Amino acid sequence: MKFLALILLCAAPALAQYDILIRNARVIDGTGNPWYRADVAVKDGRIAAIGAMPQATATRIIDAAGRALTPGFIDVHTHIEGVIETASRADNFLLDGVTTVVTGNCGGSVPNMGGWFKMLEEAGLGINVAALIGHNTVRREVMGTANRAATPDEIARMKEMVHRAMQEGAVGFSTGLIYIPGTYSNTDEVVELARSAAAYGGVYASHMRDEGAQILDAINEAARVGQEAGMRVELSHFKIDTPRLWGMSEKSLALVEEYRRKGVDVVVDQYPYDHSSTNLGITMPSWALADGAEKIKERLTTQEIRQKIAAEMEQRLKELGHQDYTYAIVADCKANPEYEGKTIPEITRMRGIEPSVANQIETIFAMQLAGGAQMIYHSMGDVDVERIMRYPNTAFASDGGVRVFGEGMPHPRSYGTNARVLAEFVRKRGVLTFEDAIRRMTSLPARTFGFKDRGIVREGAAADLLIFDPARIQDKSTYIKPHQYTEGIDFAIVNGKVVVDEGKLNDARPGKVLRHAAN
Repeated sequence: MKFLALILLCAAPALAQYDILIRNARVIDGTGNPWYRADVAVKDGRIAAIGAMPQATATRIIDAAGRALTPGFIDVHTHIEGVIETASRADNFLLDGVTTVVTGNCGGSVPNMGGWFKMLEEAGLGINVAALIGHNTVRREVMGTANRAATPDEIARMKEMVHRAMQEGAVGFSTGLIYIPGTYSNTDEVVELARSAAAYGGVYASHMRDEGAQILDAINEAARVGQEAGMRVELSHFKIDTPRLWGMSEKSLALVEEYRRKGVDVVVDQYPYDHSSTNLGITMPSWALADGAEKIKERLTTQEIRQKIAAEMEQRLKELGHQDYTYAIVADCKANPEYEGKTIPEITRMRGIEPSVANQIETIFAMQLAGGAQMIYHSMGDVDVERIMRYPNTAFASDGGVRVFGEGMPHPRSYGTNARVLAEFVRKRGVLTFEDAIRRMTSLPARTFGFKDRGIVREGAAADLLIFDPARIQDKSTYIKPHQYTEGIDFAIVNGKVVVDEGKLNDARPGKVLRHAAN
């Protein structure tokens, strides 16, 4: 009997050494160093070995056939709240190579971080998710949309909300100082709230108070917050958004670098497009949007105030360097879906009105009273896009969200940010080397947000990996036809599980919530 058992044991197949073995890869490790050839083995969600492994066995063997193997891309500026809960695989991100996102940007997050994280974990995620606690969110919870300075008691209550979110795993504190109600705050308030996040090693991520004529003042403010609170600073979607000032990025980048020389850890992120995307209300003066929907309606239906708002909007157009609102395109409009994809002058004509600037402003008022809209704005120039891209401390980020295929007219950045960098700015224009572009998508954002075991191909790191041919990867999404997935990501692996297999998504949900304490 013992002899029979011994025969059976010897005859049993040996257990595989690894879960996944990737052979014949051209490894771009995320550091910016030149690529090298190697096999990469994965076990228990981690990179177990790198090198020549001709005798190794694995449950799944993938022949990379000389294709690039890189870390999964880390998108540090997203807005996934409200959709990720039901579209938890995050198809558009995975097919663009993104395996980790940071959300809660521009001052907007969920208020109950702990409860939201638990819900995401129960739903099952296709990607890893980290989140910032938003200034606009906590201010709205405590003060509504009041246009005034916070009292000491209100600051204390807001600080407690930031403190609790950090305890529950937020990775930092974000501001959107161009949006209500954060635009009504002063710098001292922001510094005080940021200190609550800094106590946990959090990052300060800021959509600054201005991205045009006052951008240098805005950079000074953001750097002051980082300096006084003692924390790293990420300047969100760095740009020059004013046509008459295109080229000013030379000065704005020089100021960022000056702060780095002084010891303030400031870096930036960028999306590789010359169109931005935000809400319709941003075209109006911020004071007109204070104190809630009823007050906004009251101002817009009081003739004298309505005229004052319109006059300020006309003046703002001139300051920006625009002739009219042709640069503003509707991306999503719940009240009037037929407006999607149309400019404000085109919508004005649809309403049966001559599209003078005054009538275009009336169209904006009507849309705002009907619930507003998400917009795409052509506000940036190539000279600044390329210069900011060449700056070594620029990471790439979409400023996008999880998209339900076919819904609305979203900005193409939600589908193709990383592929566009590699296809347009590396392969076609030669603005960056391939290795440096990968560094901006991987180890640079990982370093900023403290993801110590991600963003790099090394033994022991989390197995978030991509396999693709650099000559084939291509963004397909456009402003006219945005719902098109990136082509060319052959394999995406998240926490050691294949989620994109030979270019096709499967049903795996290996993503994790990345709480700051676990990084």
